[in-house]
Amino acid sequence: MTTTYVTGVCARAAAVGAAFTVMAWGADPALTIYNQNFAVIRETVPVDLKAGNNVVRFTNATAHVEPDSVILRDPSGRLAVQVLEQNYRNDPVTQDRLLALYEGKTIEFVVRNADGTERVVQGRIVRSGYVPHYQAMSRYGAQYAQNQMAMAAPYGGSGQPVIEVGGKLQFTLPGMPIFPTLGDDSILRPAFDWILYSAQAAKFDAELSYVSGGMSWSSDYNIVAPENGDTLDLVGWVTLDNQSGRQFDHARIKLMAGDVNKVEPGPQAVARIQMGAVGGMVQPQVVEKAFEDYHLYTLPQATTIHDRETKQVEFLRASGIRSSRIYVYDGARFDRNFGGYQDVRQVQQYGTLSNPHVWIVREFANSAANHLGVPLPKGRVRFYRRDQDGQVEFTGENEIDHTAQDETVRVYTGNAFDITGERRQTRFQVQMQSNGWVDEGFEIKLRNHKKEAATVRVVEHLYRWTNWVITQESEKHRTVDSKTMEYEVTLGPGEEKTVTYTAHYTW
Repeated sequence: MTTTYVTGVCARAAAVGAAFTVMAWGADPALTIYNQNFAVIRETVPVDLKAGNNVVRFTNATAHVEPDSVILRDPSGRLAVQVLEQNYRNDPVTQDRLLALYEGKTIEFVVRNADGTERVVQGRIVRSGYVPHYQAMSRYGAQYAQNQMAMAAPYGGSGQPVIEVGGKLQFTLPGMPIFPTLGDDSILRPAFDWILYSAQAAKFDAELSYVSGGMSWSSDYNIVAPENGDTLDLVGWVTLDNQSGRQFDHARIKLMAGDVNKVEPGPQAVARIQMGAVGGMVQPQVVEKAFEDYHLYTLPQATTIHDRETKQVEFLRASGIRSSRIYVYDGARFDRNFGGYQDVRQVQQYGTLSNPHVWIVREFANSAANHLGVPLPKGRVRFYRRDQDGQVEFTGENEIDHTAQDETVRVYTGNAFDITGERRQTRFQVQMQSNGWVDEGFEIKLRNHKKEAATVRVVEHLYRWTNWVITQESEKHRTVDSKTMEYEVTLGPGEEKTVTYTAHYTW
């Protein structure tokens, strides 16, 4: 372990009678990345402690770490190490930061002349213009942001530098500042400083874990259908996005799928640190297993993911998936300006606006018998079909939610061009006194302009009241739930059909 003396930290170490060490960068990083723009980061860091108090610095944290999530422990459970204090530093050296450290002092500025030559002038930094704590805006909210903006240059506040050159003040930098040395206690990267107490001298590999924002993953599915038929080939990709401010070398990566509840940090957040106490089938490239009420996907090999990098990894490949293309006509359009149960029951115009579009829905079973049978994380699904030339053409996309094994995947991909629908109210009578009732009838016309037959699923919503009965219908309906029924209508090429029904509501 390297012992390094940095003025500001060593002053703290001297104040507590401690040895100061800088921890080497963590080895063997392991990441569990969640859908919700955060990750749990675990890595092994060597620690060399003297008996008594030790000030230890770790200089490879991310820029979006949640300091109160840190867990530092001896994984063997043999050492009783107490964490007395933690300090998270996320104010690395920048030009503005160094200007602030040199306030009241004179430094050199390089000025470029119009002819391209350069000269050096001396300037005393009266005010640097540095606005601290910018990163805290996200934690402490809009009021804090407003207070900080009041300091910033565009608002005429203290964010504007004041430099004295030749006995005169100016509100801009005269040139590029040249600094003699780093200021005391400067850091080049976000860092943790810990004061650790150990009853005895010890060297061990500590396990460091923390939650960090700035990392996310998503899944995408590309599905290709042949020129004729509906047997699908599917390739699933996971996309990793690292905006954490740090690169991870040879990281072991897991992906957590599911809607994990996470409380956003608020103004009352208190930093805490914990220390361990003493004591033909689908061929996935990514290993999947159930974990609690979620699903965990493990990438097959360690990978390096750079800061601000987006990386794709194939995690699923399947072929021969049987599917069906379903046409759905949901003809009712509802005016949201209506309100209250009285309007729904007695206003004749409610729910009578007609939607002309017939939806195209692709449906397939996520089962082993259908060459799938694995939990599918939510993501975007793109559909393609090969044309007569063998070229792949894009035919629509949508998103799916987390889909468990043996569930059915249904994806809306667009509106049919050659199949149209029309819905018209044909009857409306209402009696609002005691033993009230409503009789309402509808006519649904479907037209098929395709050169082949098509079956349309007509969805009707019984929205007037919960007690209803169908007193007349031209086709036999299927009850979906207490407020929905469906008709299956098969249309020949160029055929038009009409479905009629009357519903009787009582209360």
